[in-house]
Amino acid sequence: MSHTKREQVKLLNRVKRIRGQMDSVERALASEEQECADVLMLLAAVRGGINGLMAEVLEDHIRLHLLQDGHAPLTPELGEDLIDLVRAYLK
Repeated sequence: MSHTKREQVKLLNRVKRIRGQMDSVERALASEEQECADVLMLLAAVRGGINGLMAEVLEDHIRLHLLQDGHAPLTPELGEDLIDLVRAYLK
């Protein structure tokens, strides 16, 4: 996982935001007055948060484990292309 305390805190803060978003989804589903469109918007926000978290963890993995000297079948340029591809896919 993330190798610096700052990065770890950043990832944990993302998880807390996603948890808050999921709590909002739960409250919306429990409410009989909530419109389907509103619930769908909440779910889209959760999906965006999870995709952002996944992209961050994948980027860390690529940079810290696949591109390290002596351990990499990837060149730095290919690694950056892979990161760009992952980001585009998760949007």
